[in-house]
Amino acid sequence: MYLKHAAALVSVLPFAVAQTFTDCSPLEKTCPPDPGLNSRTFSSDFTQGKSALDGWVKASGDLNFGPDGAEFTVAKKGDAPTIETDFYFFFGKAEVVMKAAPGVGIVSSIVLESDVLDEVDWEALGGDTTQIQTNYFGKGDTSSYDRGTYEAVATPQEIFHTYTVEWSPEAISWIIDGATVRTLPFAEAKGGSRFPQTPMRLRLGIWAGGDPDNAPGTIEWAGGETDYGAAPFTMYVKSAYIENTYPGSTYTYSDNSGDWGSIEVDDSKPPSHSTTKTSTSTTTTKTTTSSTSTKTSTKTETDTETSTTESSTETTPTPTSSSHPSPTATESSSSPSDTAGATPTSDGSAPDPDYTGAASTLSTSASGLIAFMSMVAAMLQL
Repeated sequence: MYLKHAAALVSVLPFAVAQTFTDCSPLEKTCPPDPGLNSRTFSSDFTQGKSALDGWVKASGDLNFGPDGAEFTVAKKGDAPTIETDFYFFFGKAEVVMKAAPGVGIVSSIVLESDVLDEVDWEALGGDTTQIQTNYFGKGDTSSYDRGTYEAVATPQEIFHTYTVEWSPEAISWIIDGATVRTLPFAEAKGGSRFPQTPMRLRLGIWAGGDPDNAPGTIEWAGGETDYGAAPFTMYVKSAYIENTYPGSTYTYSDNSGDWGSIEVDDSKPPSHSTTKTSTSTTTTKTTTSSTSTKTSTKTETDTETSTTESSTETTPTPTSSSHPSPTATESSSSPSDTAGATPTSDGSAPDPDYTGAASTLSTSASGLIAFMSMVAAMLQL
């Protein structure tokens, strides 16, 4: 819980500072757009080594890599290795496969945080072998610290668990190994005013909450003083996976409200609508008619083009909220449906086809024969 004892942590750890500070607060002034994840999903397999850091930036310290993935290690006082995505995502899911670090006072963390200091956390304490903490903050409000819960998990420092946050405009759910352990409805976060709802980065890191120089309250929360003589303490992360509900190249705060409905999504399909793309393909039917005489040979080719329409539909999932409008897409694209074919008659049926070639000749000959037979019948009656 990075905001729990902000005043003490700001002066001690660079990692903790990052949790309570923003270069530009959209609640106070107009800020540059946030770089966005312009795709539905993002994943990193840290067992593949440093190449998995594509899409991440180092916030503090250094990482090592091994068969268990990325290694975040506190080896001495002041160590706090941390990485964060170089993009923001806007609602969706963040899933991390992690083995927490052991050690009294050592905090292994999975954090989602925005520019307005909306925050959603998982925090495992090295001395607590039976549970993990969940927490959230809205708009940097630290007026109370009653939002955290402790959820049961088996030996998080010894085995890997999958920690997931599912985040929508309606609710946030914390999930361990596929089982939901906590759900926060929008209205329960002070009527939604403190519900995390703005584009966030995913941050992974470790730090010593039990550092002897920290405030007594911080050390107590972390489970006691950290003994650096027992170091190193290592957190392992095998993988991270993100689903992004509103893909976009940038996210822009259109006002100072910090409400999700005010976010402008650039280069994205309008999130509140389904987009249908229609493509038209053309097939060519070639009919060949040949006629032959003893002296001349004539060959006539007639090309008939028939257009057929193939439609594929791409639907953008749309979270709904009774309290807020959908975010605004600054660029939207739609493709009109182009169809070709026979025009229905007034009764809804297709008109009779026009025949060509041999079929046309047969139709004409049949009509003449019928007329001739009618004349013969009339003469016989006379």
